Amino acid sequence: MTNFNIHAEASQWVSKIQAWARELGFSQIGVAGVDLSSSEQGLSTWLARGFHGDMAYMAAHGLKRARPAELVPGTVSVITVRMDYLPAATKPGWQAIEFDRLRRPREGIVSVYARGRDYHKVLRKRLQQLSERIALEMGPFGHRVFTDSAPVLEAELAARSGQGWRGKHTLVLSREAGSMFFLGEIYVDLALPTSAPVLGHCGSCSACIEVCPTQAIVAPQQLDARRCISYLTIEHAGPIPLELRPLIGNRIYGCDDCQLICPWNKFAQRSALPDFDERPGLGGSQMVTLFAWTEEDFLRLTEGSPIRRIGHERWLRNIAVALGNALRADPAADLVQALALRAEHPSALVREHVAWALESRLAVPLSIDPGA
Repeated sequence: MTNFNIHAEASQWVSKIQAWARELGFSQIGVAGVDLSSSEQGLSTWLARGFHGDMAYMAAHGLKRARPAELVPGTVSVITVRMDYLPAATKPGWQAIEFDRLRRPREGIVSVYARGRDYHKVLRKRLQQLSERIALEMGPFGHRVFTDSAPVLEAELAARSGQGWRGKHTLVLSREAGSMFFLGEIYVDLALPTSAPVLGHCGSCSACIEVCPTQAIVAPQQLDARRCISYLTIEHAGPIPLELRPLIGNRIYGCDDCQLICPWNKFAQRSALPDFDERPGLGGSQMVTLFAWTEEDFLRLTEGSPIRRIGHERWLRNIAVALGNALRADPAADLVQALALRAEHPSALVREHVAWALESRLAVPLSIDPGA
């Protein structure tokens, strides 16, 4: 632990850290302890049920995810941060606007958080800057920064540090900011006073469970990732299960339905940073256009974006499924032509999904009414 004695003025130091964090674009700062033992059984059960799907790293790290002091020896406290990500130009009634996009089968829908700069890059840089400011003011200290990048129970730490409560969709919810925000952490060897947790305010509402297209939320605060569209379009590398393809609709990267339907997101905050402004082409573009991107186009147009991490092959896989669903609603010639041009693609994964999409012309038309 650092030799700097902060115990007598610990609360004042936390207040200073909060002020420095706001200067860097963070919306809220909290402090959690390192005893997460009460979460270990839930984590073990989730893994045992296979709800993590292909995310082998979840199981590989075992219970270290719930033991911060094992992950980073010497950790005494965890500073948690919230960073809002709604683009500054987001219009009032944005939730209804996003649901309307889902009713336009020819548009490819990218999750709101992924339409701007890669949040990993933004948060990691600013967390490191915050750590440097703390060291400058308080003296050298042991620390490590994280943002969705290691075996960390981010949502649990955020909830314990007063950032919000765990919603029934498993995400952290705030009365002041809904759930449209990123989380990050700094594991520190400083004994800081912990923040008070907040009470949950979901009540009897189960809108997020009911709206999920694939019924991936199997019970309050229990998500089967294997059915989650965000997992299927981002984390999952292989073929998308046949029975789930029609349910994906026109979602080509991620899914926001459980957040769009949540009443608390009427309080979602616009980001003060330009990093999360929507990039051209990622806000409801025509799928025929997106499907025509070459790999060079893909790499150029997704530079600095979280979308790049899935690669061109999975990008085409996802759009092929969405085009197949569009064909069910409207078997238009240009959609068929776009798919046919990829029918001999070098990737067996792409070819399989293109073939399925072309067969969709013969399927029963879909009724597209998300969020109804």
